[in-house]
Amino acid sequence: MSTVNYAEVVGKLLEAGIPESSVKSVMANLDLNVESLDDAQAWKTGLLRMTTKEFGLSLGDRACLALAGIKNLPVVTADKQWGKLKTDFKIIQLR
Repeated sequence: MSTVNYAEVVGKLLEAGIPESSVKSVMANLDLNVESLDDAQAWKTGLLRMTTKEFGLSLGDRACLALAGIKNLPVVTADKQWGKLKTDFKIIQLR
């Protein structure tokens, strides 16, 4: 998981009213491999702007896709818009 997406999850949980201490505990117990946003991922994230713009993908969405592309891993999402992307990324839809 990219640090960008990690920050996004923390923000969403706090926004949902979950106390900060609980969010810290939950995130620590997930045993995630959190990857810092480096130059290569930032570049690939920026390149995705033009090809994903019409689908309304956020910076976090593009960072997720970029990291998946760099690591050659599938992307898991519940966002139906991602299914419309014309891309080589393997996208697994949760719903």
